[in-house]
Amino acid sequence: MVPFRATVFREGHSAVGALLTLTSPVGTTQTLRMQQIPPGTDRWQALTQVNETGLWRWRVTGFDDEISTWQHDASLKIDADTDVELMYEIGARLCERAAAETSRPLSARTALTAIARQLRTPPLSACEATHRRALIDSPVFDEFTLRPLTTLTHESPEHTLLVERRAAGVGSWYEFFPRSEGAHQRRDGSWKSGTFRTAAQRLDAIAAMGFDVVYLPPIHPIGLTNRKGRNNSTTVLPGEPGSPWAIGGPLPDGTAGGHDAVHPDLGTLADFRTFVRRAAELGIEVALDLALQASPDHPWLREHPEWFTTLPDGTIQYAENPPKKYQDIYPLNFDNDPEGLFAEVVRIVRHWLKQGVRIFRVDNPHTKPLAMWERLIATIRADDPGVIFLAEAFTRPALMQALAAVGFQQSYSYFTWRNTRADLAEFFTRVSQETADFMRPNLFVNTPDILSEYLQHGGRAAFAIRATLAATAAPLWGVYSGFELCEAVARPGSEEAIDNEKYEYKPRDFAAADAAGTSLSRYLGTLNHIRREHPALGQLRNFQAHHSDDESIFVYTKHLDGAFTPDGTPDSLIIVVTLDPHNAVTSRVHLDLTALGMAPGTPFTVEDLLTGDLWQWSDTNYVRLDPSVHVAHILRVTGS
Repeated sequence: MVPFRATVFREGHSAVGALLTLTSPVGTTQTLRMQQIPPGTDRWQALTQVNETGLWRWRVTGFDDEISTWQHDASLKIDADTDVELMYEIGARLCERAAAETSRPLSARTALTAIARQLRTPPLSACEATHRRALIDSPVFDEFTLRPLTTLTHESPEHTLLVERRAAGVGSWYEFFPRSEGAHQRRDGSWKSGTFRTAAQRLDAIAAMGFDVVYLPPIHPIGLTNRKGRNNSTTVLPGEPGSPWAIGGPLPDGTAGGHDAVHPDLGTLADFRTFVRRAAELGIEVALDLALQASPDHPWLREHPEWFTTLPDGTIQYAENPPKKYQDIYPLNFDNDPEGLFAEVVRIVRHWLKQGVRIFRVDNPHTKPLAMWERLIATIRADDPGVIFLAEAFTRPALMQALAAVGFQQSYSYFTWRNTRADLAEFFTRVSQETADFMRPNLFVNTPDILSEYLQHGGRAAFAIRATLAATAAPLWGVYSGFELCEAVARPGSEEAIDNEKYEYKPRDFAAADAAGTSLSRYLGTLNHIRREHPALGQLRNFQAHHSDDESIFVYTKHLDGAFTPDGTPDSLIIVVTLDPHNAVTSRVHLDLTALGMAPGTPFTVEDLLTGDLWQWSDTNYVRLDPSVHVAHILRVTGS
């Protein structure tokens, strides 16, 4: 559902109107009458669905609404017994003018001619006078809704709107390392890596939790030179796998493989394609990491040394993000050979498109030229308009937004560090209103690099709280494997998990946690089920924060008009979340019912989608949330 808006006004007191003309990618045109938001202002809006992918064109036509002006003036004057016959004569002439326009349907022209005759006919009785007065509001004038009668019009410039497939704006992501699934330690202490075949066995559980995108970190050969050991140590022990982001390393035939190869421990390209097909059978798309950097062993170092930065001492500059140092990674320098690098990146992306990948999570895109991304995304979209790029860009707001503006369909966000009620309300209001036209936030609750202090110290309830917020406040959200196990131990003094999976194998016993009842997998599945059943959660712009007496209670609504729901009824949800993972909290919550399409003071029934409980609610309501039992209410409005 897209709101098309414009400011339309003219001098004087005459009524004005606005029409939206919308042309689909295949050339089908529709016209919609716009409504004032709110009435009495100069802001106009039309809400509609755009259900074809591709480039839409639209323009707004403002006009002097002569019929509405006459209806308004005639109603006042005739009821006041002022200029009665003059008002009827003006209306009759307007109807005759409209009836003379051959572009109108013949049936409408005939009806308007009849109305003009009746308006001129003096009444012979009080009954006839009442009937004549009623003609001012005759349904015949509905003809002017999309074909207004006017002599003054003004058209806006034509604008464009890019519409992409649903997965570009709605999805539940699950990140995991294929090498950890099925990995095990041999008797001699060495490790056997998991493979694409063993990783595929994890897909059923991921599908059962309701995730529809599986994101894999880089699956390419990993360099040996300067390889990092456990917890980013510069001392590497034999058999340690290294960071997947140190792309480029040895292949079984003695050559070096890069971005178009898979790590031999994981299997072959054919094994990867089998993994992708199995995911598709379960309704899951595979997203692949696109990390434009290289290990010292990448073929690029030999074939294209000009793609890197050489320092005055003759060494190649490695990657840094102070205080972190990545001696195992060399960043690319796009200034040295922009055309050569661009051609190589296009080749790599097209290679993985052929393997069945249509979603790319792009690593650190803010460190590469914006112009390159804009050109790359446009080039790839020409091959396949359904390809999706997610920007992993924890950077300055302007640069993050610029990446979205040049074409990235999704973006990481600052959600991870927004924990208080005020911060959450500000954040969600901004991403749902100020930047919603061009940036779609993907609310990852954790990543291999990010284990927030809130999760470190909040226990199981903190994980449930963050999942609830991410899954219900915006259409895109994601988790990194281990979240459902509430892994909360950080490297001292950091927001990074200790024994980081980036540098080691990390097999997990999900079945044992499920059996013990300590896993959040069932709760994550419930959240994703609710997301699938309620289209209001698939919208970004319909977030509305409400007030609670206690700062630890965060209340917001997601409302979708019935015209856009499967059964034609409104989809209205009220989400109440405690932000205190340790203590039970009671509070009154105060709702602005206009956000749910109801008049203030209206009583209504709600059903808690997490428990099945039913309550009677209105503007002000009492809630109690004990995080040891329930961290949230997700309330569906069932009726008033």
